[in-house]
This record gives sequence, C-alpha cells and structure tokens, in this order.
Amino acid sequence: MQNNLLTSSCSMTYCKTWSNFATMTSSERDAFLMESFPADFQWATSSESFKVEGGWSEGGKGETIWDRFGHEGLASVNQTADLACDSFHKVDYDVYLLRGLHVNNYQFSISWARIFPSGHRGSQSEKGAVYYDKLINALIESGIQPVVTLYHWDLPQALQDYGGWTNTSIVEAFKDYADFCFSRFGDRVKTWNTFSSPWVVSHAGYGTGKHPPGVKDYVVASYQVTHNLLKSHAEAWHVYNDKYRMKQGGKVGIALNSDWAEPMDPSRPEDIAAADRYLQFMLGWFAHPIFVDGDYPATLKTQVEEKRRECPHSEPARLPVFTSEERKRIHGTADFLGLNHYTSRLVNKSDGGCTPGIQGVGDLQAHVDPSWSSTASDWIYSAPWGLRRLLNYISAEYLNVTKVPIHITGNGMPTEHSGDTFNDTSRIEYMRSYINEALKAIHLDGVNVQQFTVQSLMDGFEGPQGYSKRFGLHHVNFDLPDRPRTPKQSAYFYSQVIEKNGFASKSLMVPAPELKNIRSNKVSSMPPSTVPSQAMDWPLWDLTRLQVGPSWVIYTRPI
Repeated sequence: MQNNLLTSSCSMTYCKTWSNFATMTSSERDAFLMESFPADFQWATSSESFKVEGGWSEGGKGETIWDRFGHEGLASVNQTADLACDSFHKVDYDVYLLRGLHVNNYQFSISWARIFPSGHRGSQSEKGAVYYDKLINALIESGIQPVVTLYHWDLPQALQDYGGWTNTSIVEAFKDYADFCFSRFGDRVKTWNTFSSPWVVSHAGYGTGKHPPGVKDYVVASYQVTHNLLKSHAEAWHVYNDKYRMKQGGKVGIALNSDWAEPMDPSRPEDIAAADRYLQFMLGWFAHPIFVDGDYPATLKTQVEEKRRECPHSEPARLPVFTSEERKRIHGTADFLGLNHYTSRLVNKSDGGCTPGIQGVGDLQAHVDPSWSSTASDWIYSAPWGLRRLLNYISAEYLNVTKVPIHITGNGMPTEHSGDTFNDTSRIEYMRSYINEALKAIHLDGVNVQQFTVQSLMDGFEGPQGYSKRFGLHHVNFDLPDRPRTPKQSAYFYSQVIEKNGFASKSLMVPAPELKNIRSNKVSSMPPSTVPSQAMDWPLWDLTRLQVGPSWVIYTRPI
C-alpha cells in the first residue's frame, strides 16, 4: 500500500506505527529476543481489593457495588466475594508468597468503602486504615515497594445510591478520599494509580451494564461517567502535587486499559481508519485529555457529532464538554502512563447506524483472528506482538512531548478451573511472549517502559465469572475455609524471569519443584517461599516439559 493512501485514511500516529510493522513477516514479528531488561527495571504482580480481601463487612467496612452484585446472585452460580481469598486476615501469608517471587513491587487496590464506609470522610473506619497500614509495612519490611491503586471498580454502595459516577458530586468525594490516602499512607507509598481500567467502569458498568452498578445507558451515562472519572483523577493528582509531592516525593499516574487494533483488511483504507477509531474510542477517550490537550480526541468528537446529525430522532451518544478551565486542570496530570493490556483486535469499517456504543457510534466491528490462541476468557486471545505495537503507538501519540514513562500495570490471562492446580503452561507461554514483546519495545524501539506487572498474585473473585476463571500465579483452594495458596508452574517461571532480569539464561535442566500447601496465615517468620530456589535456571524459551524422574525435568529447545 502506498504511503499517501495510508496517510489519507487515518491519523498520522496510527498510520506510521501500523505501517512500520505491517511489512514484517510472521517469523520476524515473532522472533524471540534473548536479552535482559534494564538494570533498574521493576517487576510486579497485582491483586484487587474486592477480588481477594473478603471480610466484606468486617472492621466497619461499608457495602460496595460488587458486594451488592454478589448478594443479588448475579455472579456465576451465585458466588460472592464475601470471603474471597481472605486476604483481610492473611497479610503475612500474601507477603510470604510475594517474597518467594522476588518481585520489586506489589500493586494492590484500596477498598474505598473499607476506609470510608459511606464514601465520605465523616464515616472513616480506623480498622480499615490499619489493615492497609499492616500490608504496606509488611511489604516494606520484605523489601517490596507498595504500588497502590485508589480505585479498582468497587464503589461504596452509599455513593451509588446517589448516582455513583454519573453524579458530579463524586469528584469532590474522590478528591477527599485520595487526600486521606495520601496523608495516611504516602510516607511509605511512592507510586499511586488513581484508577485502574476506568474504561471498563464506563463501558461495562454504565454502558452495557454487565458489571455493577448494571446501568445500561451508552447514550448518556457512560460518557458522563468518563467525564467525572477524568475530573476526579485530575483533582487527586493536584491534591498530591500541591500538598504532598514536595515532602513525600512520590508519583501519581493512571492505569488505562487498551487492546491493540489492526485493520481487518490492510488493503482497505477504511479498515485502517476504523482500527484507528477503535483506539481513540478505547484508549484515547481517557489518554488524550490527560496527556495531550485536556480534551477528548478530535476523532471521537467528530464521530459523535456526525452520528448526532445522522440520527436526529434516536441520539446514539451525548459527549459532555469540558470548560477551558477544566481542560487546563486535566492536561498533564500524570507522572507515568499505566497500561493494562491483554489482547488485540482486528477491526473493519461497518455502518453502525444509530446504535449506541463503541461499535455503533464508531462505525466499526471488532474481531479476532482464529489462529490466535484462546484462553478461558471469551475476550482475551493471545496476540503478543500487539503489545509492542501498542507501546510504540502510546510513546508517539501521548508521550512525545510529556516524557513520562510507561508502566505496564496489568497483563495476564485466565485458565479454566480444573483439578490440575500446578500445570498452567498456556499461561507461561502467554507471559513469556508478552514480556518479550515489552523487551523488544525497550531494546529495539527505544520505548521507555519501566515496569511489568503480571495479573495476578493469586486466583480471586472475577466478577460475573465468580471463581471459575483463574488469573493467579498461585492456586487458591476456595473449597477450604482457610483458603490455602499453592504456587503454579507460572510462579516458578516468573520468579526465574525476575531473577535473570529477562531472557539471557540458556540452561536446560532444572530440579522439579516440590510444592506444599500452606494453611496457616502465621508465616511472618518464615523464609521466602521455595519458588525462586526451586526455579533455578528455569528454561525461558521452551515449554516442552519431560519428567525423567522424581527430581529432574529435561526441557528441549525448539528447532
């Protein structure tokens, strides 16, 4: 395809990024880079409050929208997060697992309702704050830096009763909550995410209604929620910048989720433009205001206006407008760009008519390639090369002026719950490939990526899927009341990647790990778990595992 055809069909950044990779053969694209990460690279794993904590009504905690969701029987087989992994009572146990992985950072979210049961400072629960104090202190004592997300989807139900994120008063409530967290924990916490995957809140919480609070309004509510989320993020950043940065010396960013989008038919300019729109409606919806100019992307605004003219009798979207003061307030409010990335899409131009939602308003359809490896999730398909392309796009589109780094704040895949608690080679292959694509972006493309976070430390409550989908590096037995955790094969793999800081090792033989369930949460005096010591010289390029005896495993390198 000629360059003039490319530039006439999509934005300059997308066209340039896509065309730079479009001529690669599949073997060039998938070539494995046997190199190390920069010496100061940060390795992390993560959890989210409502997925692991349990203790849903303990210590004065208020009800959240996810508590209500579970209690109304809306999750798989009526499961709830009432106990989940019982991390509320197992701080030492969880930190023990983290020491075994040898991660630099642990990314976790605070439950707003555990701190402020009603969502407001007047309802403050000291027991809730003490729980996070204990976790933060235990991490630091183990040489692990806490990375804290202020909001990962679990809104206090008391705030939802007044409209939740559609009510403009929530901006001040979130600002006050953030202020308290910075004041209480900021002497020890130096990296903050205001929000994690806020697109999911707008899209699934208030657009499709598949997540709580279950609002199905992609015409008005979904866009209003994004508007208030962006203003809330900005106010939290300014609170930190004005009151705490000088003394505490930390960083505040936001963790945005995005797929990579490829044109379904590279020979069709309209498909290339549709792939560009897909990114603008997903990533640009949040990133453009924060990192470019304080406003929504021109592509998104233009598309919404065209639809409003096209559909005078059935308005498909109502995009709020920022004032000039609000644009100034939002622009530049991030010390890093966090990225949650799991999969890619093939996108084609399609007449969306007057249908609300991204595909309707965006005049596009999203697909997956049948050759991509599937996972237990119906939306995550493995296309690791998409991460490298997305990192290049982000660097060029959002960070070319404001030179902040990228933190990969979430990457992982679920497996089906089965009787096998150890063998998750599909997850290892996924992790290996995606981590290597980040390495390529750093070494080959010069993208400033400083952190990689694997989701998740352990299996947890996955919302509508309940406990049927397992994202964890550690298996959790939800049939037993004490919720024992057991490292999976992927935990050993990840610990070796961290130990080698990449993929430079070429060893072929490793001792087979001896795994034991640990059922006590009183493990603060225990040494790090056996994960790193039993994973010495884990082979990083091959997954062919041949057991040749009770103690040894041979790995064959692919030809």
